[in-house]
Amino acid sequence: MTDIAALLGSDADSLLNHTCQGVRREDLHLPGPDFIDRVMADSDRSPAVLRNMQAFFNHGRLAGTGYLSLLPVDQGIEHSAGASFAPNPRYFDPANIVELAIEGGCNGVASTLGVLSSVARRYAHKIPMMLKLNHNETLSYPAIYDQTLFADVEQAHDMGCVAVGATIYFGSHESRRQIMEISEAFERAHQLGMVTVLWAYLRNPDFKQEGTDYHVAADLTSQANHMAATLKADIVKQKLPENNGGYKAVGFGHTHDDVYSKLTSDHPIDLARYQVANCFMGRAGLINSGGGSKGHSDLGEAVRTAVINKRAGGMGLISGRKAFQKPMKEGVDLLHAIQDVYLSTDVTVA
Repeated sequence: MTDIAALLGSDADSLLNHTCQGVRREDLHLPGPDFIDRVMADSDRSPAVLRNMQAFFNHGRLAGTGYLSLLPVDQGIEHSAGASFAPNPRYFDPANIVELAIEGGCNGVASTLGVLSSVARRYAHKIPMMLKLNHNETLSYPAIYDQTLFADVEQAHDMGCVAVGATIYFGSHESRRQIMEISEAFERAHQLGMVTVLWAYLRNPDFKQEGTDYHVAADLTSQANHMAATLKADIVKQKLPENNGGYKAVGFGHTHDDVYSKLTSDHPIDLARYQVANCFMGRAGLINSGGGSKGHSDLGEAVRTAVINKRAGGMGLISGRKAFQKPMKEGVDLLHAIQDVYLSTDVTVA
């Protein structure tokens, strides 16, 4: 097992022993082996959706825990194939992407229409697959920042996917159109029995104020989570919060002083706990993103993010570039280290 405390370094005591005072763990719907019976069974989701959610929960090293470790590889469109795969060219081949997820003990793999369809007959019965429906392509010049549908829900269903994923850039001028598109797509996915996962990201240049990037503010990202759950996302993917007070700094929207004085603090677990609270107190599972690869610090950062997510009441981690931009063995080791956090009985919900 991974030495979690050693990787956390000087932050170990603060991260492993913190107790949340704002939103109590007793008020959350926490992940666990019985999550579907205890939480999802209250919803209007069909038996087929529940079965496919259980397929995620039953796969990989975290099988039976109620936690998720997912490998997302849609960066070939989002960041360009060269930027994504030049550090490790073997991942230009979609088969190696799925093999990394399998060898890494992941609950599932998420990727593009092209990637998954090219190897679906080989792998759809070996690991749960999630088709990412839309992307921000970066070949357009001058650059635009919008999410465009590359696939439809029926294509995901026909190739054997258990889930669909999508991104909405909340806060952008294009968000209203994206909300309508993805609401319709998620409803169709549920009709066909598939799980829905929303990348609830923020995008607006005014969210950067005086050198601080409030795209990762706890209050703004949490509102994006709330809208994701409102769109019937079964799982919400969100960046880990790095600051707070985005509403006040930008000077827009609606908030409440209690968000900052009672429900959160400066502690990273409290900030992530507020994200969980806005996922209908955990009825929609929160998975935090692993972020980009920085090289030697990736392992420690991935474990830190997993500890914060788990202790906040989240459902897991979805980490891509930190894993696939390395030799496969190193990528597998990093994925296993993330999973070790969720397997550890010493890392509890704060």
